[in-house]
Amino acid sequence: MDLNQKLCVVTGATEGIGRSIAVSLGRAGSRVALCARTAANVDATVAELRAAGYDAIGQACDVGDDQAVTRFAAFVDREGGDAHVLVNNAGIGRFAPLAELSLADWDLTMATNLRSLYLVSRAFLPAVQRSRGAIVNIASLAGKNGFEGGTAYCASKHAVLGFSKALMLETRKQGVRVIAVCPGTVATPFMDKQARPHQNRERVLQPDDVAQAVVAALTLPDHAMLSELDLRPTNP
Repeated sequence: MDLNQKLCVVTGATEGIGRSIAVSLGRAGSRVALCARTAANVDATVAELRAAGYDAIGQACDVGDDQAVTRFAAFVDREGGDAHVLVNNAGIGRFAPLAELSLADWDLTMATNLRSLYLVSRAFLPAVQRSRGAIVNIASLAGKNGFEGGTAYCASKHAVLGFSKALMLETRKQGVRVIAVCPGTVATPFMDKQARPHQNRERVLQPDDVAQAVVAALTLPDHAMLSELDLRPTNP
């Protein structure tokens, strides 16, 4: 796919991996529509992208709220037209042994990491189908492996992979590519919230590593699809 002037939607795009993806897509010539929960952070990120010369719009959106997602999709359609690429990046982690994990934290993890995947993909799928574009779901190597204190997070990311595999089979005959990206540990504020924070921040993945992998997967020739991508640090 040639990303120049293509409209790319990125959720959770004001920090960490999402912000790096939005910047990398802008650098590739894409028009970027972004969202996150906090309006002030969205406005600041849009302003930064525009100051760098990129075409960007944004609106606050809780991606686990169906009405908020509907409003965001309508905003993108009105301001930018059909989306060519959707990057489902928004995600959270609540890390604790199961006996200490509250129902509220379980429900919030599933709403942000999994319910949002359904809501946002369903909202933008008709546009992506019309443009024969792509959906990128940021999963995790935790979607293939477990770790202590990660029951909610690992369960949600395992589900992201299952969702991605099924949606890929549903849409590939329409020219739509569904790509699941599974990073290992990434040096973001999210990493510091884990039950066992990684000590070697300089040796784990950086947000821009994930962003470059996303752009590389999207810019393969249109007849080729990298449906699942594992991304690890070379020497953690």
